[in-house]
Amino acid sequence: MEIQLAFALILIHGVHSTVFTIKNNCPYNIAPATWTWRSRASVLPTGFVLESGASKNIDIPRSWFGQVWARFECSNDGAGRFHCNSGDCGSDQVECNGGYATSPASTIVFVIGDAIDGKDSYGLSLDNGFNLPVSIVPQGDCEMIDCPVDINDECPPELAVKGASGTTIGCKSACAAFDKPEYCCYGDYDTPDTCPPTDYSRFFKNLCPKTYTYAYDNSTISYTCKTGTNYVITFCL
Repeated sequence: MEIQLAFALILIHGVHSTVFTIKNNCPYNIAPATWTWRSRASVLPTGFVLESGASKNIDIPRSWFGQVWARFECSNDGAGRFHCNSGDCGSDQVECNGGYATSPASTIVFVIGDAIDGKDSYGLSLDNGFNLPVSIVPQGDCEMIDCPVDINDECPPELAVKGASGTTIGCKSACAAFDKPEYCCYGDYDTPDTCPPTDYSRFFKNLCPKTYTYAYDNSTISYTCKTGTNYVITFCL
C-alpha cells in the first residue's frame, strides 16, 4: 500500500522549507487532503476545498514525511457532517485531522528534506487504487511524474466504485478489492519472488507507467530532487 511506498522513502531529516502549490483543473470542486506519518508534528492543513480552476499554496515543514490526495463528490449533510464519495478520510469534516484516504485514491508520497544527500523523495502510488488524474511537477531540474489518464473510464467492473449518479468515481487496486495474499503480498506471498505483478497491477502500470502499483513494484518506487525545491501538484490534467 501507500504506507509501504512511504517506508521505502523513510528516515529523512531535512534542512530546507518547501512549498506545495495544489491546483484543481477538474470541472468540479475537490477537497485535497494531507496525512503526516506517525506522530510527527505538522502545521499543514489536513483538508480544504478547492473550486474548479483554483489553487492553494501550502508551506511544508522540515523533515516532513507524508501524503497528499484529493477527495471529490463532497457535501455536507443536514447535521453538518462533511463527506466525500471518493477518497473520503472519515473525519466528517473538511479537515481530515489525521484521517487516511479511503480506497481508492491516487496518492502522492513525499519525504521532504534529506540531510544525508540533500534530496527530497517523491512518488505516485496507485497501490491503493485510483480516483483522479494527477501530476507532480518539481520547480527545478527534476523529473515530472504523473498519471494523466482517467482510469475510471477504463476500470474493470470488479474494481469500480460507483458514485451517486452511477458513474465510476474510483478504481480499486486488486488488493483493496479482494484482500487476497497473492494481490496484497502477505502470508506465503510476502517476497518479490512470490508476489510478482498481476494482470490488475499491469492494467494500472500500462496506463500510468510512472506510478507504484503493488507492494513490490520497485521499478518506479520514487524520484528525487534537491531539497528546497517547490512542487506543483495538479489534479485533473
